[in-house]
Amino acid sequence: MNILQALWLGIVQGITEFLPISSSGHLVLGKAVLGVHTQGIAFEVFVHFGTFLAILTIFWGDVWNILKAVGHVLRHPAPGTWSLRYREDPFFRLGVLICLGTIPAGIIGLLFEHEIESAFASPLFVSLALLVTGTILLGTRWTRPKDTRFGMLRALLIGSAQAFAILPGISRAGSTIAAGMYAGVERSEAARFSFLLALPVILGAAVVEGKELLQSGIPSQQAVTLLVGTIAAYCSGAIALKWLLRVIRRGRLDWFSYYCYAVGLAGLMWFARSTLF
Repeated sequence: MNILQALWLGIVQGITEFLPISSSGHLVLGKAVLGVHTQGIAFEVFVHFGTFLAILTIFWGDVWNILKAVGHVLRHPAPGTWSLRYREDPFFRLGVLICLGTIPAGIIGLLFEHEIESAFASPLFVSLALLVTGTILLGTRWTRPKDTRFGMLRALLIGSAQAFAILPGISRAGSTIAAGMYAGVERSEAARFSFLLALPVILGAAVVEGKELLQSGIPSQQAVTLLVGTIAAYCSGAIALKWLLRVIRRGRLDWFSYYCYAVGLAGLMWFARSTLF
């Protein structure tokens, strides 16, 4: 992979991470179209880290308040403190629910690491998965929001959607926001929780992959492409995230389903033809 390809794929990652159209799926298809071949998923993990920094930038106020609330409880442990703060402090409760919602993706990622990596090598699988994403998004047209309060059951439901979206072609943002909307959560609040929920998973994957790369050594050329891709993903991701939050407040998530259907069907025709002929 050269620097120009890394820049282009980083921009694609940043835009598609926040638009509910599957960033991982677009990376797989983009590399297939460009003829880029990489070992493992190091590039995917690092450009995801770029989008982690974008989320951190946009939601820094929420993240800081969550850290302060959790830190206060850890500094003042006492019988009943956790349950009292959970009931009375919305940011402490949000921190607990994010930790709870992260568990499904962590379990799936550890148990099926090799199977997930093999899915990243199949553009045909990604094309089919995009059709699934389109169907998930289309269904949000008929949801009716009830409230904005999250509980443990809703957090686990959204966390399970995030675990499902580890597969390339299944949009993480689309699946988690849709899961919240299906559960009756107002769409802006579902989007907020969705992006905050992504932080531990993306950071954990980046730390694990980064540790392995450091142990094996990173060639200078690969280090440059990883850095370029990460910066490109951060810049384009921050812009895309701000735009999507405005769209969600004004519009409907199901609009993105038609794009997923179009790309998925085009991918099926293109890569099925390549396989057959």
